[in-house]
Amino acid sequence: MIRGVIFDFGNVICSFDVRKFLARLHGWSEIDVERLREMIYVSGLDSRYERGEISSEEFYREVTGRTGARVSAEEFAEGFSDIFTPIPATQALIRSLKGGYRLGLLSNTNELHYRMHIRTVPVFPLFDSVTLSFEVRARKPEPEIYRDALRKLSLPPETCVFIDDVGQYAEGASALGIRGIRYTGHAELLRELSSLGVVPP
Repeated sequence: MIRGVIFDFGNVICSFDVRKFLARLHGWSEIDVERLREMIYVSGLDSRYERGEISSEEFYREVTGRTGARVSAEEFAEGFSDIFTPIPATQALIRSLKGGYRLGLLSNTNELHYRMHIRTVPVFPLFDSVTLSFEVRARKPEPEIYRDALRKLSLPPETCVFIDDVGQYAEGASALGIRGIRYTGHAELLRELSSLGVVPP
C-alpha cells in the first residue's frame, strides 16, 4: 500500500529553462551562449554547486571569474534563479493528495534556486519532508539522497512512490525498492498513480 508520494521539482512541479540565465549571462559577459553552457554546465561547475561542494558566493565568483561577467551578486542571483515556470496540473495534484498521503520533495538543486524560488512556490508548505542535494551532499541517482527522503518521511521504501522526469533518477529510486515513475505528462502520471492505488482522498 502506498503511503508516501515524493516529487522531483524541475520539470515536474515547475519547468525550467537554463537558456534564460545563459542569455542574461551573455549580456553581462558578451561570450557566446553555447560557450557559456560549456563553462558552467558541461564543465561540472553547476553539479559541484548542486552537491554543496561550493557556496553560493563561491559559485558567483567562479562564474564571473571564468566569464568576465560584470554583474552584482544580487543581479546574478536573480538572473540565475529566474528560469522556472509553474506546472499547474502537478501543483493541483499535490494539493489533492495532501491529507491522504505523506508528501516529499526530492531535488537536485542549489542554495540559490531553493532560496529564491523553490521555497516560494505555493505548494511548498504542503510537503512533509524536503530533501535537497546541496544539503545532503549527494545527487540523484546516488542512493543516499533517496534514503534521506525515506528517513524524513519515516516510511519504508515499498510504501513510497517517486516521480521524476529523468528515467535514470526514477530507476535510482526503484533500485532501493521505491516505486519509481518517470514523468512524461500529467495524464500518464495519473494513470501510473492509479495503477498503484494512489488516488486523491
